[in-house]
Amino acid sequence: MSTTLQTLDRGLTALEIIAERAEGLSVAELAERLEVHRAIAYRIVATLEGHGLVVRGKEGGLRLGAGVALLAGHFQPQLRRVAQPLLERLAYQARATAFVSVAEGDEAVVILVAEPDEGLLRVGYRLGSRHPLSQGAAGLAILAGRAARPNDAEALREARRQGYSLTRGQLQKGAVGVASPIVSRSPEAGLESCVGVVAMEDLDVERAATAVMACARQLAALLEG
Repeated sequence: MSTTLQTLDRGLTALEIIAERAEGLSVAELAERLEVHRAIAYRIVATLEGHGLVVRGKEGGLRLGAGVALLAGHFQPQLRRVAQPLLERLAYQARATAFVSVAEGDEAVVILVAEPDEGLLRVGYRLGSRHPLSQGAAGLAILAGRAARPNDAEALREARRQGYSLTRGQLQKGAVGVASPIVSRSPEAGLESCVGVVAMEDLDVERAATAVMACARQLAALLEG
């Protein structure tokens, strides 16, 4: 016997479908994806609109509303709280600066940083630092957490295959970055995030990648907890 609520499940699934289509989609398309009658899709959309989670564009296309950003805002403190101990351990394991970044529009923003204890040459990675999603290991990892598209760059395809992104010298000369998306089924999944490390050229990439992917899995499990 199922313990889920069908209407709630459909509403959350609708949010996921709408989130995948940055250009928006119609109620008819949503009904088809949900495999429900159009009248049911209209009721789901009306409910989501009432909570500010969905809006209709000028062309009638459905897009995520500001209510999703508000949920994400409440989610960030929770992410920081559970991530800090794991991030400190990651910095120690990889012997590199560890970080958690989230997507804000077309940028990746650093919301948490942990430095290794050893007196190593470190890469300056400050809280609040931001860069385009198209650059750096963090941006690539966040994009890798999204659904695949036919025009994805080879570096993005490779990041999905490996489970982590690897960049060299994109944001700072001599810096090497490794990051992995935090893939969570939590209702707050509108907050796209990744965990990673950054160091100079002597970074042990294989060791770092293993530690980063393990940390990403642990964070996802804790957030779903």
